[in-house]
Amino acid sequence: MRAGFDGRSAEGRAIRVQVCVNGARDVTQHPRLSADATIVADGAADAVAAGAREIHVHPKDAAGQDSLAGGDVARWLRAVRAACPGVPVGVTTGAWAEPEVERRLAAIAGWTELPDFASVNWHEEGADEVAALLQSRGVGVEAGIWDGSGLEAWRRSPVRADCLRAMIELPDEPAENVRRHAEGLLAHVVRAEPGMPVLLHGEERSTWTALDLAIEWGLDARIGLEDGLTLPDGSLAGDNAALVRAAVARMPVVGP
Repeated sequence: MRAGFDGRSAEGRAIRVQVCVNGARDVTQHPRLSADATIVADGAADAVAAGAREIHVHPKDAAGQDSLAGGDVARWLRAVRAACPGVPVGVTTGAWAEPEVERRLAAIAGWTELPDFASVNWHEEGADEVAALLQSRGVGVEAGIWDGSGLEAWRRSPVRADCLRAMIELPDEPAENVRRHAEGLLAHVVRAEPGMPVLLHGEERSTWTALDLAIEWGLDARIGLEDGLTLPDGSLAGDNAALVRAAVARMPVVGP
């Protein structure tokens, strides 16, 4: 499978696959998770070769915990970009990495190496301020919409229309609940910003159902060890590349 593969929905819309290579998971949860940026970066390159077109990474500190500190963010971005030249790379701004809003803002203001985009969870305190700061620095913002409260906060946000895309995030829930949940959030997002790109992804039990819905609806999709550790048949995925290959294999075949 060539790098940069675009699957297409039944309606012919290109589907962009983003690989989420690590997340906030403890490195003990999978053999391919690591606190070493170069190891994760090498795995990201394999995922790009398998068909991913973007990378979402959680920079780590020396203890292996998610970090927004400028030195950690720069180290991880440089490693991933060296392994995956020309591929857009995004990072998290999750409040778990820095719960205090002012400290979170100060950390982001101090970044010397800037990602191409960053996810901002709108159910978290300070989302408007974090997004505005990122946008002022030329960083694209993925608007993380996790639940009704986050959706309503994003709909009221003065920076809503300037987001790179809306990212609908479905929780770990039974597969039979995923379509109804996704349809509800998507309807509100499209009503608020009709022309904005949307990325849809799940986690754990909802991962593959959410990916299939993204393909069906022609939305951007996300897959990787952050969201789920298993392949569609329930077996443990060998690495991020295996998850990307499985995702690409579910997409409609397109001509040359």
